[in-house]
Amino acid sequence: MFKTKVTNLLETALKERPDLFLIDFSLGNDNQIRVIIDGDKGVLVEDCMFVSRAIEHNLDREEEDFSLEVMSAGATAPLVHKRQYKKNLKRTLKVKTASSEIEGVLTEATDKEITLEWKVREPKPVGKGKITVKKEAKIAYEDIVEAKVMIKF
Repeated sequence: MFKTKVTNLLETALKERPDLFLIDFSLGNDNQIRVIIDGDKGVLVEDCMFVSRAIEHNLDREEEDFSLEVMSAGATAPLVHKRQYKKNLKRTLKVKTASSEIEGVLTEATDKEITLEWKVREPKPVGKGKITVKKEAKIAYEDIVEAKVMIKF
């Protein structure tokens, strides 16, 4: 009953702000509400406050004792939503699949797959020395075990 009420309030808040989307929602044993959101253009403190207020202001603390935590997805947290790939175009990702691990620049994110590009040094086909070759991989979302944005300084 309480979870349904919180879920409905959360869905209503996210309908009002279509630029925001849900990454994770949990309700602990002692009514500990934990919401993790992300946004197409990132998440500001004000965005977390908006979602927090939308939930908190519509619950009665006299009826239910609860704690509420609303936060943005961390920079080092794995990507879990297709919309997170689109907002990270041109950034370097490390993507694990069942058979390999690829680190490359995210150049495309469609509804079905992502495209990574990277450069590698390979021996010249003829003669001595090495040349830089551009590689590309298309990876279907269902083949991704884990994908993280690589933070570069």
